[in-house]
Amino acid sequence: MNQQTLPDRDFMYQALLNRDSQLEGIFYFGVKTTGIFCRPGCSARNPKKENVDYFASVKKALDSGYRPCKICSPLEKFGQVPDWLKHLLDEVHASPENSFKDEDLRARHIEPTRLRRWFQKYHGITFHAYIKALRINRAFEKMKISGDVTSTAFDSGYESLSGFHAAFKSVAGINPSQAKSRPLVTITKIATPLGPMYAGASERGLCFLEFTDRKMIDHQIEQMQARMKARFVQATTPVLTTVESQLDEYFDRKRQDFEVPLDINGTAFQIRAWQALQKIPYGETRSYQQQAEQVGNSRAVRAIASANAKNHIAIVIPCHRVIAKNGGLAGFGGGVWRKKHLLDLEASH
Repeated sequence: MNQQTLPDRDFMYQALLNRDSQLEGIFYFGVKTTGIFCRPGCSARNPKKENVDYFASVKKALDSGYRPCKICSPLEKFGQVPDWLKHLLDEVHASPENSFKDEDLRARHIEPTRLRRWFQKYHGITFHAYIKALRINRAFEKMKISGDVTSTAFDSGYESLSGFHAAFKSVAGINPSQAKSRPLVTITKIATPLGPMYAGASERGLCFLEFTDRKMIDHQIEQMQARMKARFVQATTPVLTTVESQLDEYFDRKRQDFEVPLDINGTAFQIRAWQALQKIPYGETRSYQQQAEQVGNSRAVRAIASANAKNHIAIVIPCHRVIAKNGGLAGFGGGVWRKKHLLDLEASH
């Protein structure tokens, strides 16, 4: 990332004062008086504004002679599953119906308190709440096929129907008998070099991919729930695992096109606009005027801009490749500095 793509210095200083973990991976800051560099969410004492340098990457901080902070460990990718947790998560994803009590965790040499803190910090829920969401997610999928509540309840690891009904309604917001007629969207948080993103997938494919600090993100999720008449449940699915893997490849310059099924929801015009976005080649840009002409209405420039702003599958549907007619970057829901980074990334391939 080039230095110019960093957010405003005042914005970054306020973020480190607030210990804003939403901006993890977006910038790092070095403290001149200590020679140490940190993440924006570091819990160490706040430095004076005049004593702070800002960096777009760990490499730039190290090249400038700064040492990594021992408190926030900036050399580790924020949100990345640590080695001590990987095997357990593989077990959980393979068989969420199994029991994972505190004694079971200790038998795997994992301290329950440490596990709870990690899940609360990176996912905002407890480990057992995550397991419950996974169970209900799998149960939802089974009942869409069979509609058999009883066998699904016991196959999901519940010892009673009442317990299954209560858990299902608390997570999915509906009774198990309604599962066959209601869609479910599974949502997870994905770490990227530009900050964390929410990724959501229905049974049809990826339907949501947005930076977590996008303006009014909660309202957007509520709108999608209403439009799709779906419940969002925090867990993971094969589609979301694929999205995370392909995003890693994209940011490592190893992937130009995404190969995941999409579930696109919008008006007929919006869908045409988003389809036009998908036809813009990697490393190239188009103006809003050119995109309007591609959808067959050269006068619909403002409508195109509005449709692009409502694209809820960032990067994969590349609205960042549309710029102003005069060459200016124009807007981007995730922030213009992110748009510049994405265009620079693709241009340098």
